[in-house]
Amino acid sequence: MSTFGALNTAYRGLTAAQQGMNVAGQNIANAATEGYTRQRVQQSPLAAPAQGLWGAGAPQVGQGVSVDAIARLGSSFLDGGVRSAGAQAGYASVRSSALQNIEGVLNEPGDNGVSAALQGFWSAWQGVANQPGEAAPSGLVIQAANTLTTRIATAYQSLDGQWTDARGQAADAVTAVNSAASQVAAYNTTIRSTLAAGGSANELIDARAKLTESIARLAGGTVREQADGTVDVHIGGNALVMGSSVRTLALTGGSSMAGSAASPVQLEWADLPGVAVGLDGGQLAGSLSILAPAAGGSGGVIAEAAASYDRLATQLASDVNAVHSGGLTAAGTPAGDFFSIDASRPPALGISSIQDPALIGAAAVGSGAKDGHNADALAQIGTKTTSPDATWQSIVTGIGLQSRNAQQHETLTTAVETSAQTSRSSSASVSLDEENVSLLTNQHAYQAAARVMTAVDEALDVLINHTGLVGR
Repeated sequence: MSTFGALNTAYRGLTAAQQGMNVAGQNIANAATEGYTRQRVQQSPLAAPAQGLWGAGAPQVGQGVSVDAIARLGSSFLDGGVRSAGAQAGYASVRSSALQNIEGVLNEPGDNGVSAALQGFWSAWQGVANQPGEAAPSGLVIQAANTLTTRIATAYQSLDGQWTDARGQAADAVTAVNSAASQVAAYNTTIRSTLAAGGSANELIDARAKLTESIARLAGGTVREQADGTVDVHIGGNALVMGSSVRTLALTGGSSMAGSAASPVQLEWADLPGVAVGLDGGQLAGSLSILAPAAGGSGGVIAEAAASYDRLATQLASDVNAVHSGGLTAAGTPAGDFFSIDASRPPALGISSIQDPALIGAAAVGSGAKDGHNADALAQIGTKTTSPDATWQSIVTGIGLQSRNAQQHETLTTAVETSAQTSRSSSASVSLDEENVSLLTNQHAYQAAARVMTAVDEALDVLINHTGLVGR
């Protein structure tokens, strides 16, 4: 190699060390940036030049170093693990939150729950049995009945509102997925052109990775990397994003809990109406599961809880009316039904009681006006193993178990997600200690290359300016 070749080798060393310092500085600057993946300079040695005729057989050194690329030290495997764990955590989080909200509506145990209202209702009947024909105890029965029906109706309305809120959140999630998918496609176009031009797209890839993680948490799915630097995002086995092309999702079905019974809420491809999208996880899958209509215990948790209130109202009216209609009022006339249900409304909203104390049937048939045997029989309904109270306790216990299981599932999936993120961070996040070592290494390499350049420059100065001066 010529002396001028040595100068070029030193220059290559300078530029490589400078790139190393630049990349270390970039890593240090983004040590706290969410989603940033550390980078490293990829370099390789340049081989010795081909030997000419006169240099055949002479040993040759290489021509320095080549900076080949600035590598992004991420792992597709670990990224996939984070997306998969995030999808399962998103699903579990939605279900756990919904069931905890339902427990809040139940308000059990508590003074404002249905159980307390049932106990107050039976106790009021016992007061009538103890003072048959008196106006005050009869008025208290009607008041207790109104309290009970109001709590049933209020809880049902709260569940209806919760269902509407959940559907709104699902619609927002669909909008977020569509927006993220469009951004991924836009990044695909930019990254492909940048890489084709020989540039570095590491920061763009980081931004795109955050979007694909967001899509996975919302709707599950998989991400497939392509040779040109783009990624395809698949949901339910179909492409949501392919290169620069995007498909749009749409949420269809009833906009109210009552309407969802005839038209269940489902996720569809906008270009294929009526064809449901199969989800393998994500918040949307959790939302669709809780928004499903009641199906005898296997439907959506919100609609099933509302159906439980309907079931309670129906049984309450049936059990009380069966006894009350067999009694006599204080005037000695046959008592009719105590409760009525408006058939045009859900039982929980349509149930109501008589409002006239004179219509209360406290006496048994064949007894006097001051008899309270029928009122006593009504008071004892709550003690039966098949009473509305027992039915309600079974409902509360069932919802409590579901909520506990959902919370445990959420805790487990959250732990798995945290573990996946930790594993990836240990590989991809910036270590300040490591970057300082890299910075010092490249700094010394830069100084050494500069020293080589100085030495070559001095040698050239002697060769050009001082050779041949001896003897003049």
